[in-house]
Amino acid sequence: MRKILSLVMLFGLTVNAQQLTLQNAITIAQENSYDTQLAKFAFMSKYWAYRSFLADLRPSVNLNGSVANFDHSLVSVRNYDDGQVSYVNNNSLSNSLTLSVDQKIAATGGTVSLQSYLYSLNQFSYDEATFNSQPIRLSYTQPFKAFNTLKWDKKTAPLEYQIAQKNYLASMQQITIQVTTLFFDVLAAQSDYKQSAATVKDREQLFEIAKKRLDLGTTTKSEVLQLELSLLNARVAESKNKLALDDKMYQLFSYLRVSDYSQAELVPPYHVPDMLLNVEDVLRKAISNSSHTLEQKQEMLKAERALAQAKAGRGLQLTLRGEVGFTKTAHSFGRAYQRLNDNEIVGLTLSLPIFDWGVSKGKVRMAQAELDLAKTKNEQGHLDYMQELRRKVMMFNTQPAQCRDALRAQEIAEERYGITKKRFETGAVSVTELNTAQQELESAKTQYIALLQTFWTDYFSLQKATLYDWINRSDIHVDFDKLRNTK
Repeated sequence: MRKILSLVMLFGLTVNAQQLTLQNAITIAQENSYDTQLAKFAFMSKYWAYRSFLADLRPSVNLNGSVANFDHSLVSVRNYDDGQVSYVNNNSLSNSLTLSVDQKIAATGGTVSLQSYLYSLNQFSYDEATFNSQPIRLSYTQPFKAFNTLKWDKKTAPLEYQIAQKNYLASMQQITIQVTTLFFDVLAAQSDYKQSAATVKDREQLFEIAKKRLDLGTTTKSEVLQLELSLLNARVAESKNKLALDDKMYQLFSYLRVSDYSQAELVPPYHVPDMLLNVEDVLRKAISNSSHTLEQKQEMLKAERALAQAKAGRGLQLTLRGEVGFTKTAHSFGRAYQRLNDNEIVGLTLSLPIFDWGVSKGKVRMAQAELDLAKTKNEQGHLDYMQELRRKVMMFNTQPAQCRDALRAQEIAEERYGITKKRFETGAVSVTELNTAQQELESAKTQYIALLQTFWTDYFSLQKATLYDWINRSDIHVDFDKLRNTK
C-alpha cells in the first residue's frame, strides 16, 4: 500500500490510506503501467521518423574522402603505336577529399550541391607530385518524369505524425478502459466476498438462535439442519470468494505495476452522472478529434502515391546533370589554387524501354485498381464507423436510468432481507424464505455492479472514440513536448 500512497501523493490525489477509487487507479495506470510505456515508445518511434523527414528537407553538410591509398604493384600499359601491352612498376600514394553542401528540392525532385574538391597523387618512382583542385563546384541534378519521393513525403510524413499523436491519446483511453474492466472485476469479487462473509456471520447467529428454539420446542429439527447446511454452504462460498478476490486483486495491481496492495480496498464509483449525449455532437467530435479521418486520408495518399510511382516508372526517363566551377592541376599544393580554369559540364541521359511485355502497364492498372478499392473501402468504412458510433451513443444513453433502477432494486432487496431475517428470528418464516431473500439480495448487488461497469466502460469507449471528456466538456490533450523530454 505504500507504493499506492506514494503514487497517489505524487499525482496530488486525496484518498483514504486503504481505499482506491477508479480515477486513482486510472491515473496510476496511465503513469506506471506497461501499456503506458509501450504507447510512449510507439509514439517516440513515429516522432523520430518525423524528425528525420524534417531533417531531410534541410541542407546537409558532408565530408567524403579517400586517404593514404598506397599502391605498389605492376600495372598494364598499351603502346598506342603497335598495340603491344607491357607491365610497368607503379609506386604511388593518392589522397582525395570532398566537402559538400547538398540540398534536395522537394518541388522538382532535383538536388543542388556546392562542393570543394582536392586530389593529390605522389608517384615515388618518378619523384613527382600532382595536385588537382576544384575549389568551388556547383552542380545540379534534375530527373524528369521520375517519381518525386520527397514531394510525397511532405504529404504523408506530417499526417503520420498527427496520427501518432491521436493514437497515443487513444492508447491512454484504452488503458482507462482496461483499468475499468479490471477494477470492476475486483469490485464484483469484493462484493461477493463481503456478502458471503456477512452471510456466514448471519447464519452463525441464526443457527445459535435456532438451536435454542429447538430446545424450547418452537422449531423443528429439520429447520435447524437446514440452517446448519446453509451455514456450511456460506462458509464454503466465503472461502471460494476470498480466493477469487485475491486473484482479481492480483490482476488489477499487476497491471498497475503495484506490488504492495494487501490493505487496499476499492471504492465503487456509485455516482453516475445523469447525462444524455447528443448523437450529432458525438459524431462531430469523433470526426474532428479522432484519427479516423486522418487514417482514411492516409490510406488514400498511400494508394495515390503507389499509382504516381507506377506511372513515373514507365516510358522515357530523362535526367539532366550540370555543373559549373573552377579547376586547376599543378605539381604543388599552392599552385593548384592559382590561376584557376573554368569548369562547365552539362548533359542529358535518357532511358527508354522498347518492349517490356506490358509490365509497366500492368503495374499502373494494378495501382489504379488499388486506389479505386481504397476509395470504396473508405466510403463503406466511414458509414460503418458513423453507424457504430450512433449505436454506442444510443446504448449509453440508456445506462444512467438502468443504474438508478438497479440501485433502487438493491435497496429494496436489502430492506426485504432485513425484514425476512427479523421474521425468521421470531419464527414467522422458514429457512427457505430466508435463503430466497438472501439470493435476491446477492443478485441485486451483482446486477448493480455489472450495470455500473457497463456505464463506465461505455462512457470511456465514447471518450476514446471522440478524445473528448463529456463530463468536464473539454478535449483530451497531452503535453507532447513534455512527453518527448520524459525519460
